[in-house]
Amino acid sequence: MHYFAQFSRFCAQNKGVMKKKIAILASGSGTNAENIIRYFREKGSADVRLVLTNRQNAFVLERAKALEVPGFYYSKSDWESGRTILSMLQEYHIDFVVLAGFLARVPDDILHAYPHKMINIHPSLLPKFGGKGMYGDRVHEAVIAAGEKESGITIHYTNENYDEGAVICQKKCPVLPGDTPEELAQRIHKLEYDSYPKIIEELVQSL
Repeated sequence: MHYFAQFSRFCAQNKGVMKKKIAILASGSGTNAENIIRYFREKGSADVRLVLTNRQNAFVLERAKALEVPGFYYSKSDWESGRTILSMLQEYHIDFVVLAGFLARVPDDILHAYPHKMINIHPSLLPKFGGKGMYGDRVHEAVIAAGEKESGITIHYTNENYDEGAVICQKKCPVLPGDTPEELAQRIHKLEYDSYPKIIEELVQSL
């Protein structure tokens, strides 16, 4: 019991040191990335240590800078090989990788380094309206054109194929008569902001 008490005090005193470290991959504006960073900064249950992008002018880099999280752009050739990016993830001792609007394929080297430690969020109820080229308003336009009565988000593990990893959870919302893609997107974004950080937290704490 004496040793257990000492270990408990050590854990409490070194809580920040023992937090799991998260990297976010994003390609666009970065609203989901910012939401995730702010969530963990407030909760203190994990640290977002790194933001990586495949687009040089992605606004997510500005968001990361404003939040004092290191952010880096890597070229298409870097993302095709994956070795340089994997080295960066290892340098920052990243435990878990989160895709938040990341539009490139994740290299095999990185996928194999993070089995069941890398997840993605997609703005539809997969397997419907997924796959390469299906993102953002393209998804919402397709949902509305198909006459769907509901849509939502899918959080899933990543694998070698776009939007085909094992599903972790789905959250639904209605598609209302007369909806525009922008109106549906607002409903989807709310689901994303509410659910994604909480699911990440659950998975990270189970590592």
